[in-house]
Amino acid sequence: MAKGNKTVFYCKNCGNESPKWVGKCPACGEWNTYIEEPVVAKNSHAAKYGADEGQRKSSAPIKISQIKAEELPRIKLPSGELNRVLGGGLVPGSIVLIGGEPGIGKSTLTLQNVLRIRSRRVLYISGEESPQQLRMRADRIAGSDVDCECYLLCETSLESIFAGIRADKPDMIIVDSIQTIASDEMESAAGSVSQVRECAAAFQRYAKETNTPVILIGHINKEGSIAGPKVLEHIVDAVLQFEGDRHYMYRILRSIKNRFGNTSEIGIYEMKQDGLREVTNPSEMLLSQNNESLSGTAIGVTIDGTRPFLIEVQSLVSTAAYGTAQRSVTGFDQRRMNMLLAVLEKRVGFKLAQKDVFLNIAGGLKVNDPAMDLAVICAILSSNVDMAVNKSVCFTGEVGLSGEIRQVTRIDQRISEAQKLGFETIIVPANNLKGVHTAPGIKIVEVSKVEEAFSHLFG
Repeated sequence: MAKGNKTVFYCKNCGNESPKWVGKCPACGEWNTYIEEPVVAKNSHAAKYGADEGQRKSSAPIKISQIKAEELPRIKLPSGELNRVLGGGLVPGSIVLIGGEPGIGKSTLTLQNVLRIRSRRVLYISGEESPQQLRMRADRIAGSDVDCECYLLCETSLESIFAGIRADKPDMIIVDSIQTIASDEMESAAGSVSQVRECAAAFQRYAKETNTPVILIGHINKEGSIAGPKVLEHIVDAVLQFEGDRHYMYRILRSIKNRFGNTSEIGIYEMKQDGLREVTNPSEMLLSQNNESLSGTAIGVTIDGTRPFLIEVQSLVSTAAYGTAQRSVTGFDQRRMNMLLAVLEKRVGFKLAQKDVFLNIAGGLKVNDPAMDLAVICAILSSNVDMAVNKSVCFTGEVGLSGEIRQVTRIDQRISEAQKLGFETIIVPANNLKGVHTAPGIKIVEVSKVEEAFSHLFG
């Protein structure tokens, strides 16, 4: 059989190669992830997709002490939230992958930024939309101000794309999306393991050899992770996840991997008719503007990345109408809420086994910070006894299995954020203020048990 007709099996999850099908991948341990694809003949990908011969550098080894430790000059993008998540800006020669659900705003985010760049020549490669569709979107985002150095190339062939890149010589490249690009020399379809891996490697080599930053937009699978082999995430320098519920207007840009910055940073956007708007102070937008005191509502102070903000927790507790109690959660871990309900029943004495409990994090956000436990419990107790929590009080603290309030990290930032937004009282874990300079103008109440927090709120 000719070599071009041979096939090999790839793992969809990690890209591991095997001459035959296996049920469990020996590299990543996943089951039923091997697919069959044609073998690609070894050719000179470096000469085809890399820099020109005159631009190639010598590959001789260099002693690490002889390398100059220079601060990398970053390219400042128009979006301050995107610059923060990237670690201060886009590094020349880096390759960044942005992933997210369909319609979440990935293409809008990138196009909105490149339309505002005036000093650099940007090449926007689209394999999903026509030039007319992109112009319509650009008019909606930027209006009549689309006179910028942004050039469009609607192409899916890797060879044609690099021919256009060499002719245009852009200062920045956007690929929307990497799953639509395919090499003509490979028989597999676009989006397959081998196509995604080879195309991403081609852009990576060009970025490193020409010092041109490349931004790739990627699809996600039904599990919520980036589609394609796991090796795609290893190839790139940074992986950004664009999250949010399409039924809500808020979007969170989260860094999963970043070789040039901190992975704990997040950026928050608000989806508008004319594009994405940066949310510089999310706390004011996530809190209800209703001045009427209602039971079942509590304000929690959380930290996502390095940014503290306050979120409204809503709860509804009612008698189970059909015998079996319901547990419904939106924006919070349901298993953790069940644990908190068990703590209330066992340690505090509230009988909630025969009651329906509904919990919602306002704004459509998903919260994983354990410091929200105290706010969740207070919202549930408030609805259970039908007594409103004072709207000038907020909470932060983790609840343990014995009913104790455990200490949380960065308590000074949480208190400062609450004081900045005009809250009069914050309930925090006991002994959490050692060595911490607290903000003046806010009353701090320390509690060590759930019963103490309940007594302070409702007497």
